[in-house]
Amino acid sequence: MTALDLAGYLIAVLMTAVALWRMPAALWGDEEDKRRRALWGCYAGFALALWTKTKVVRIGLNNSPVVDLAVLIKHYTATIAILAILSYIVAIYGHFPEDGVIPRHVRFARLIQQVAAKASVATLILLTVLFFTVVDRSYVSDRFVSDHAGQWGATLYMSVFYLYLGAASAVCAYQWALATAGAGARHLRIGLGMMTFAMFIGVGYTVSRTLFLWISVADQPSPDFALKFDKATEAAQIVLFAFFALGASIPAFSKGWRRVRLWRAQARLHPLWRELMAAFPDQPFEPPASLTRELTRFGTPADLRIDRWAADIADAVEKLRHYVPDGLLPAAKRAASDDHPRPESAGPLAEAYWIKAALAAKADGAAAGDAAAVETKHATDQDGEVAWLVRVADAYRTVSGERARGVLNSLETSA
Repeated sequence: MTALDLAGYLIAVLMTAVALWRMPAALWGDEEDKRRRALWGCYAGFALALWTKTKVVRIGLNNSPVVDLAVLIKHYTATIAILAILSYIVAIYGHFPEDGVIPRHVRFARLIQQVAAKASVATLILLTVLFFTVVDRSYVSDRFVSDHAGQWGATLYMSVFYLYLGAASAVCAYQWALATAGAGARHLRIGLGMMTFAMFIGVGYTVSRTLFLWISVADQPSPDFALKFDKATEAAQIVLFAFFALGASIPAFSKGWRRVRLWRAQARLHPLWRELMAAFPDQPFEPPASLTRELTRFGTPADLRIDRWAADIADAVEKLRHYVPDGLLPAAKRAASDDHPRPESAGPLAEAYWIKAALAAKADGAAAGDAAAVETKHATDQDGEVAWLVRVADAYRTVSGERARGVLNSLETSA
């Protein structure tokens, strides 16, 4: 197996994996989410097309009763995938009021989609007719372009497909270049940039192959040159699909990475949250459960759950203020400074000491009274508050119950 064959298998596996990953959202998502369905249709179509290009599948289909069947199936599936990707371009622009101003590039994309729907049907019909009439299929070919170089029938057949593919690639490159320039989020800009680059490769691929085929009709190339050209452009197409698959997946990867960070934050917050909720069992919406059970509550989004935990912790700390004296805060700061002289490390540790000592006081039966002093938070948003609480929770795990009681007992001794 050559390196090019191996790369063909790898890119087919990559596109198939992306298609399977996107399939649940496309098939069982919101009925109005045309964007996900169009993108999935593009992935699925190109995945099938790429598998027909792999060596084993290609040889098996080409040696079937229908000679060169792999070529026809590849072009069928690729044509459908191209129509899906043009639908995706229109879908990402969303809806505009009927009486409002629609940007020119959006109007252009909608027009192209309308034309493409009719052009795809015409292309499929024309490809079928040409394949069974003018293409020389008297022998089995392994690489269609190089094996049929110089034949006008195969050249005409491929030119029809490349005209459709090249026009679609040019439209995608234009639209995604505009979208890249206007993208605000970094991950979206990178993803669109990679997809734009892939489409520019697509334009070069179709133009170069079309020119090669028509020049070959006039001047028959040597078999060795034709094979080298075929393999070189095939390698460029593999690069194209790699950039396309990865670029279109980067925004989704970004969301997935955010979900992973939220799960990590929940895992770090869980011990602190659970102990506080055990002290105030009437506070949470549901009784605290194990970390595994909490992470598998799929009915509640991870970001909403962690925001609720942050609010629960803040409310529990507010209630604990009524069970401790004002002197606990400076005592907790002194204990934290003794452990970590650096202020950035002592801050979360001081709060961890305060919480653990306050929980001990409540557990020992301290009577509720006036609210004691507590450290003021400086978080500017919800993400900042969660980040602070995660640091506090990490410090909380290092504070032993004995050490916390020592801080609490030091107040009674000084009194």
